[in-house]
Formats: sequence, C-alpha cells, structure tokens
Amino acid sequence: MDRHAWNRRQLLKVLWLGSCGTATLPAWIEGLGDAALGHIDGAPSGQGTAPGWTPSLLTADQAEAVGILSELIIPQTETAGAREAGVHRFIDAVLADAPSREREQFLQGLAWVEARSQQLFRTTLRLATPQQQTTLLTGISDPAVTSAERTGVEFFEALKTLTITGYYTSQIGMLEELGDDGRRMFADYAGCVHSAHKGDVAVRPGR
Repeated sequence: MDRHAWNRRQLLKVLWLGSCGTATLPAWIEGLGDAALGHIDGAPSGQGTAPGWTPSLLTADQAEAVGILSELIIPQTETAGAREAGVHRFIDAVLADAPSREREQFLQGLAWVEARSQQLFRTTLRLATPQQQTTLLTGISDPAVTSAERTGVEFFEALKTLTITGYYTSQIGMLEELGDDGRRMFADYAGCVHSAHKGDVAVRPGR
C-alpha cells in the first residue's frame, strides 16, 4: 500500500470512528468498514454518476433507499451531496464484495428501515416526504434506544461508516471538503483501480 493510500485509511478511520463518539461498533460494522477501506487501497475509490448504471447487488429499490438515506447524512449544500457524488453506487460495490455475514446484516437493517417507514407513515421510504424520511433517520441516529430498535441503530452506524468512506475517497470529498489541490492524489486519475470499479469516476458520503 502506498503512502497516500495509508494516509487515506488513517484519515477515514479517524473520521468514522470519531463520528460514532465513544460507542464501540459491533464487529460486523467494523468488518464492513474494513471491506470499504479495501476498495481504496492504491487509489481513491468511487462509482461516479455516469448514466446507465445498474446495481451489482442491491435491487433498484434498495439502491434508491440507500441513495435517499446517504443524502440525508450528507445533503447537498454549497457543495455536492452524497447522491450527486454517487455514494449509493460505492455502497453497492462494497456490499457485493463484502463477507456474507456483514452483507446480510446490512440488508436486514435496510429491510428494517423500510418496515419502519411503513409502520410510521404507511408508505415506502422512497415515497415518504423529506420530513418523514428525516424523522425516521433521526429516530435511529440516537444510540440510547430500546432493544427493539437496535437493528435500525446498528444499520445507521453501518450506513454512516460507508457514506463517510465513499465520500472522503471521492474527488468531490477530497477537493471540496478536505482541501486537496488535485495534484497530490488525483493527478492523472481516471477512476478507481479496483476491478469492481474500474473506469468510473469518484463518489462522496454524508455529514
């Protein structure tokens, strides 16, 4: 692993571990975070926003739900949000290569969120209003919840980890958020060198 890849790994671990406060992440979330970091070794990662993309692992509805949730974590402001950066594409690629246990835990959490949307609002996450979507995500962002909501809380932590990793290894995240000048890490870079990503442009996660 080259020096820049190592620096990215260290920075990302500080960012997403710091965002979890003092809480200890469940083993499956740490494993999924490591799988995501494995996608950035040697080059910035990303799935880009080119048209015609289809998910490798997620269904179209699941990919849309992940896109909505990641955008709630990093919304568009004066800079691009998670959706524009293609974070949902990054997450799909990571899940496709992740160990089965970590993958299934994430998918179970996503299904829990969809069921919660139906329970609270009688509609899917995709058709819920922005305010309802925010209410749902806010409800699982607090670790101090009942055991019945633990699945949703753990899913939120996993999603946040993947969103941060995808965002801050993207061109948008590096240039607009971390202030890299584009010469050190992105000179002559045409896309991620990971076999699952090759040829695509970069991506970014949430705040």
